[in-house]
Amino acid sequence: MLFSNRFWCLQLRYLLQFRPFFNTNNIKNVQSTPTHITRPSNSVSNFSSSSHPSQVLPPFDQTPITQSDTESESEQLEAQEEAEEDSEDDFGVLDLFNPKKTQQCSSSTVNKVVGSDEIDELRHPLVREVCRLISLKQSWNPNLEGQLRHLLRSLKPKQVCAALRSQSDERNALSFFYWADRQWRYRHAPEVYDTMLDILSKTRLCQGSKRVLRLMARRGVERRPEAFGCVMASYSRAGKLRSAMRVLNLMQKAGCAPDLSICNTAIHVLVMANRLEKALRFLERMQRVGIAPDVITYNCLIKGYCQVHRADDALELIEEMIHGGCYPDKISYYTVMGFLCKDRRIEELREVLEKMEGEAKLLADQVTYSTVIHGLSKHGHGDDALLFLRESEEKGFRVDKVGYSAVVHSFCKEGNLGKAKELVNEMFLKGCIPDVVTYTTIIDGFCRAKKVDQAKKMLQSMYKHGCKPNTVSYTALLNGLCRSGNSLEAREMMNMSEEEWWTPNGITYSVVMHGLRREGKLSEACDVVQEMAKKGFFPTPAEINLLIQSICREGKANNAKKFLEKCLSIGCPVNAINFTTVIHGFCREGDIGAALSLLDDMYLSNRQPDVVTYTTMIDALGKKDRLEEATELVNKMLAKGLIPTPVTYRTVIHRYCEKGRLEDLLKLLEKMLARKEFRTAYNLVIVKLCAFHNLDEAYKLIGKVLRTAARIDADTCHVLMESYLKKGIAMPAYKVACRMFDRNLIPDVKLCKKVSERLILDGKSMEGEALMTKFVERGLLSPKLKQ
Repeated sequence: MLFSNRFWCLQLRYLLQFRPFFNTNNIKNVQSTPTHITRPSNSVSNFSSSSHPSQVLPPFDQTPITQSDTESESEQLEAQEEAEEDSEDDFGVLDLFNPKKTQQCSSSTVNKVVGSDEIDELRHPLVREVCRLISLKQSWNPNLEGQLRHLLRSLKPKQVCAALRSQSDERNALSFFYWADRQWRYRHAPEVYDTMLDILSKTRLCQGSKRVLRLMARRGVERRPEAFGCVMASYSRAGKLRSAMRVLNLMQKAGCAPDLSICNTAIHVLVMANRLEKALRFLERMQRVGIAPDVITYNCLIKGYCQVHRADDALELIEEMIHGGCYPDKISYYTVMGFLCKDRRIEELREVLEKMEGEAKLLADQVTYSTVIHGLSKHGHGDDALLFLRESEEKGFRVDKVGYSAVVHSFCKEGNLGKAKELVNEMFLKGCIPDVVTYTTIIDGFCRAKKVDQAKKMLQSMYKHGCKPNTVSYTALLNGLCRSGNSLEAREMMNMSEEEWWTPNGITYSVVMHGLRREGKLSEACDVVQEMAKKGFFPTPAEINLLIQSICREGKANNAKKFLEKCLSIGCPVNAINFTTVIHGFCREGDIGAALSLLDDMYLSNRQPDVVTYTTMIDALGKKDRLEEATELVNKMLAKGLIPTPVTYRTVIHRYCEKGRLEDLLKLLEKMLARKEFRTAYNLVIVKLCAFHNLDEAYKLIGKVLRTAARIDADTCHVLMESYLKKGIAMPAYKVACRMFDRNLIPDVKLCKKVSERLILDGKSMEGEALMTKFVERGLLSPKLKQ
């Protein structure tokens, strides 16, 4: 009896420890387990499913996450951290640095680094079987879980690490890690935690890496600086740079002394967050506590200087490295050289090369010149790249066809095709045979310069020199033909692709289709769409929409509808925008019935109309004076939860004011404004009423506009006053001006003078004088200028 009570106490403690991983149904199942079971189960999941086989716990890849680590809380915390001011609170961890302790830790952890042994462990039968069971997660059942649990107890830590690294999806590895940690009589070895963090550091699963770090603390596993560095790297990859720096605070709370690697990670994160000044302060602080920076530290700062266009400061930092005894490597110089290539600062670039050879004793080799040549070519400085290419050859370095192709591509982008051809001929003379990339670059250059005939000759010369054109080569030529108005010829070349032993791809079909569309050959363009769909290449909804628009512009909305139906039947990705375009085409032709029919077809094809679709139909119905149906559409749109846009408000206001249906309009506006506030809705109503000479109704709404003293409200009142003056009615304009004064909204002085003059002409001089007196009382008009 004593053993039984003790056993159930242990089980209860175990359940409470992992309570967040279970729902209430599972807990009930555990409570209802028969008491005659005496042998302890191997895992909590097996224990809960032993009495109720039909209620199985979710597989390890569907494990719920603890309440304290939910995504919403993490996002709120990160938002709060982003709102905080930029301070140096993150630097406090540096005060924990202890040189002696760091040396002891580094020497004791050398043998713990995972090496190439894991590659051998991957071939172990146990590891292979574990990976096979993990891959069967879609068909998970208690039997498979039992097999995996049995294998887990037989695995060594290195084999568990190998199983984690073998997963192509890091989320599967993380789920398996969590599942294994919950198993009875099993605990992860420290190297397994390190492996899991190392895997997550190469992903954006920052929350997972942080949970693993917390799990290490709960399990009493020593957390070294490398573990915190992995979490920082994961946050950095996810773009949460502020949260990455907050990991240093976790280190400080854990009492984990930093080392050089974690400092380098912190500086890298600050540089990526464009906080170079804080990174420099971090460098000063780590130097004060005794952490000497290495070349990686300085390279991060050099990159930061170049990102903010401070190449001179980067060069000064390189000199400081030399004087401080930390000699820069070639990456230090390559970073600065890349920035100088971008800005075409050739003289300074040569000075950097001289300093690299003179001060740092680093020889400029073939890789150095290739870096410069590619950097200059990439930014369109072909002439300068060619000069360095010549200099490289003079020093005995052999430039390969990749380097030549980069310069050729730069010349083609600049439109300097003559030099590009000369360089290709030079490649032949030097035995550096151009490849298909070089030829394709020249063909594309000729096509961009509208020299399609020369592009064709270049394509034929490829065959002569034993270089077979590929799909990209032909696509570049077809694009040139389409741009020059020869889309039918491009279509014929594409039809002969099998004879030329090349296969068109999706881009090839799109190029020809758009060429035919631009030339107005819409039926041929539709045929190309059907042909490319048969080959498994589907146009995007945007491409389909361009073709539909072209058909509708010709007044053939019915043909556009047939094309849309054809696209649906062959599996093209048609969306609501495509339907809306055809509906708009029918509305332009005045065929409202066909437009409404197509609107019903959207529901049948499971393409839900959006607010643009409804707005298009409401405008068309309003134009045809079918406002009852338009009102039904507005109510239907609101019932579906769609939010009206400013265009929707303008459309509804214009059509209802045009037909004089102000009462219906105001009811609709109340419903629309309840869904989405539109500040200038009533302003638009007043302006439209004035445009349609319905001034009395406009005056009734002036109170809704004068609730706030905004500039747009004053402009609306001015429109109403001018409309009254145009009709020769001054007294209502005077009342509008007085109501503006009552709301501390000053009307236009010149406009009020016109109103005053009109009042005096109408025999109402008292009101005219009173209007101008209001300006004098407020100090806006001199008494002498009152008249």
